[in-house]
Amino acid sequence: MSDLKTALEGAAGEGIISSDQAIRLLPYLAERNIGVNAAAPRNDLSQPREDDETNPLEDSEAPRFIRGFHDVLITIGIIVLLVGLWGLTGYYGPLPAIIILAEILVRRQRLALPAVVLTIALVHWTFWVAVMSFGTQNAGGSGLMTSWITIALPFPPLLALYYWRYRVPLSLAMLLFSLFTLSLAAVFYLIGVATGASNVVLNYPLPSLGIMFAAALGAFAVAMRFDLSDRNRSTRRSDVAFWLHLVTAPALLYTAILLVFQLEARNSDAFFLTGIEHGGYAQALTIVAIVVIMMLVGLIIDRRAFVTAGLMSLGVAIGVILRQNNAGLDKVSFIVLMIVGLIVLVIGVGWPYLRRAVVRLLPTFVQGRLPALR
Repeated sequence: MSDLKTALEGAAGEGIISSDQAIRLLPYLAERNIGVNAAAPRNDLSQPREDDETNPLEDSEAPRFIRGFHDVLITIGIIVLLVGLWGLTGYYGPLPAIIILAEILVRRQRLALPAVVLTIALVHWTFWVAVMSFGTQNAGGSGLMTSWITIALPFPPLLALYYWRYRVPLSLAMLLFSLFTLSLAAVFYLIGVATGASNVVLNYPLPSLGIMFAAALGAFAVAMRFDLSDRNRSTRRSDVAFWLHLVTAPALLYTAILLVFQLEARNSDAFFLTGIEHGGYAQALTIVAIVVIMMLVGLIIDRRAFVTAGLMSLGVAIGVILRQNNAGLDKVSFIVLMIVGLIVLVIGVGWPYLRRAVVRLLPTFVQGRLPALR
């Protein structure tokens, strides 16, 4: 009551209302509990959730999966049911179940987490049916790429129909990835036909890695097209971009690492025989440099997938550097875990501030097209 009275007296003092109006408004507002609880402590358990202040570190980067434990319970039921059907009926039973459940849970009820799980279930079903039906045919020698193409062919039409019917962002992202995979397999097939090579990747490792890296860049460009068309991340285009980045980030990272190593080694078997963990300073520093670049890209476009994608490689590189400096072998793994964990915490907690510092170094016209700073 005292806070309400103080506020009314302050309004009267500034001429917003008269003193007489302030006196008459006080009992009127108090009877209706307006302004009476304005000073209630924010840590009171009876405080409505809507009254909680928004955490400035939170953002809308990821799609919202769960609206309550109701979604989790239904998702558990979907997984258990589909596993049971697969065990009893093979690959005949899950597809009708996926369609029926999608009609109820996705098209009618619009449940986000079940929609994601059902989309993944459809992709899993399509993959295994394609492998069991076509995967063993022409699987060796020059028929390897033909087998890949045959396996990839069912994905685009099925995912296109699924997206047209249910409008699940993940299904559109997987549709785009299936088209990239099909195109990549077709390119390697044509190269194999032109050169007569039975295995293009092993026979021509450097060009093959260059093609893979170019494909990863193409996928990144498509993801950015969706991302930049929704700077405020308020539509499903942002959700599609999230899924695209989730796969594109590790694809870019590891193709870049392999390509750089191949350029350094000039030997098709050098990387595969030694491995990152047995490399020296050069390889370790190369990995660190690529991971740092990926993290900077993630900060600029406000996508944490580019940070998390390189953590394992970063840990391996740090381990190599520590071993080269004769660090105790019994302590290396713990030191690596501590360093990587510290990096994750610093980036995670300081993300808005780090991003602001990096983005403000860019030209103004570039900043205007990126997701807004927080």
